[in-house]
Amino acid sequence: MRLSYKNDLAMNCRSELLEVTVEARQVEESILALLHTILLHRSTGKFHYKKEGTYSIGTVGTVDIDCDYIDFTFVKISSEELDRVIKKAVVEFKDALNISGSDGIGQISLEFYQKKKSRWPFSDECIPWEVWNIKVNVVNLANEQERQICREKVGEKLCEKVINVVEVINRHDYVPKMPTQSEVDNVFDTSLREVQPYLHKITYQITDSLGTSVSTTMRRLIKDTLAL
Repeated sequence: MRLSYKNDLAMNCRSELLEVTVEARQVEESILALLHTILLHRSTGKFHYKKEGTYSIGTVGTVDIDCDYIDFTFVKISSEELDRVIKKAVVEFKDALNISGSDGIGQISLEFYQKKKSRWPFSDECIPWEVWNIKVNVVNLANEQERQICREKVGEKLCEKVINVVEVINRHDYVPKMPTQSEVDNVFDTSLREVQPYLHKITYQITDSLGTSVSTTMRRLIKDTLAL
């Protein structure tokens, strides 16, 4: 029975890939924009239980964020606690990319999971139901004119990605059912004061230097824009 439950959830796990090509100073803002967009739609207000099976849901505050290095504004949940957790993971990823070299490639992933309680002495199972992979290609640009064009182009691409995220999340796919009070910690992260996101974790990996195909595509895009 336990094996069947795990397999059913595993079959329902979705994997989505978002890819961005940016210069080094745009890495942090581009990833924050995408992660915060996803979490905005994968969080609720705090649950307030009156009795088992009866509860109300608090409101979720939001704030607009203007990027410094990209022509783009994104919306995130107004929660300092959640913001610190996400930013810490993104900065670690950005620093690892910087260490790998000026031109690099990496992937940061946001995985949503559900806990399945196990009997002592076994640890609980963490069963993923949705994974967002953000592939980041970092390129070096020659001058300020190229950087300005990249600033605009990355903003346009992020707008497309955000629309894509909303479209995917609005599909009628699997999400964990609303839990009872005794099981809420198996579905939601209840440790935050202002908001209640689905249980999630952020991981990343860095690979070898960027292949010439992506780098050449970005440079061609910039040169074509300069020629207009």
